Amino acid sequence: QDFNHLRALCLSQGLLFEDATFPAHVSSIGLSLLPEDKLRRIQWKRPTELQRNPHFVVDGVSRFDIMQGEIGDCWMLAALGSLTLQKQFLENVLPKDQGFQDNYAGIFHFRFWQCGDWVDVVIDDRLPFLNGRYLSVQPRTSNEFWPSLLEKAYAKLRGSYQNLHGGYLSDALVDLTGGVQAQLSLKDPPPDLEEILKAADKSRCLMGCSTSGQMKRNIELKNGIVQGHAYTVTGAVKIPYKNGWKHIIRIWNPWGHGEWKGPWSDTSPQWDRVEPQYREALLRNKDDGEFWMSCKNFQEHFSWLYICNSTP
Repeated sequence: QDFNHLRALCLSQGLLFEDATFPAHVSSIGLSLLPEDKLRRIQWKRPTELQRNPHFVVDGVSRFDIMQGEIGDCWMLAALGSLTLQKQFLENVLPKDQGFQDNYAGIFHFRFWQCGDWVDVVIDDRLPFLNGRYLSVQPRTSNEFWPSLLEKAYAKLRGSYQNLHGGYLSDALVDLTGGVQAQLSLKDPPPDLEEILKAADKSRCLMGCSTSGQMKRNIELKNGIVQGHAYTVTGAVKIPYKNGWKHIIRIWNPWGHGEWKGPWSDTSPQWDRVEPQYREALLRNKDDGEFWMSCKNFQEHFSWLYICNSTP
């Protein structure tokens, strides 16, 4: 589908685009994602019906714009969270020539890497709702719609929303970058893991990690870590602590809330022993799903680390 041609056609006819190849229909959701009675209750709404003043992007693109909905696509959202930190990759996926202000015709497009090529995926902006709530990813800012629309385009690429329910973070990282990804087992980690993390962060790699627990998916432990879940690694630094140095790692949960409660978490006493300039630069004490932890705790509570960049 040619985005520019279709948009021009809709604008000339004064119509809002309706995508026949990924319709506002149960087939686009997938027949086994929800019980039949819930599938029947799904409604499709455009952002212009939900908000008086919808925007594609508000104040730039950030991981904090994303809050996972009912669909188990943390693997894709964890990759997307990492993408928002790397503007050189982000511009490939999120074309700037669209929005709700100029030339709005209910049509949007996104690009994903598939089998050695960038594929342009066109969608209409009708989003699925169940009982008045987003079925899919929801924006933290009520009038910002890039996360929900990008997720819809990825669902179309994969065949349905149901096909986003469970997947591999490594696949999503490649689909969003066309890059090369490596997986490191944290149960048997390389001896220089701390240096690898720091180097990957410095080289602007996309990074994610996951916890084990295929049978116990989405169970939140007392320590705040979710089993069978994917996260974004958003930073790795070495800071002066006590009389030496400490490697700490910053991690973000695609739920947009739910954080680690152990050492180096937002309110932990470790931060009292850190020099003020480091504390002010690094610590964001908010329930936004993002937290710091030590490299040792990271290895104990996560099972895989994924690193992706345009070259090995």
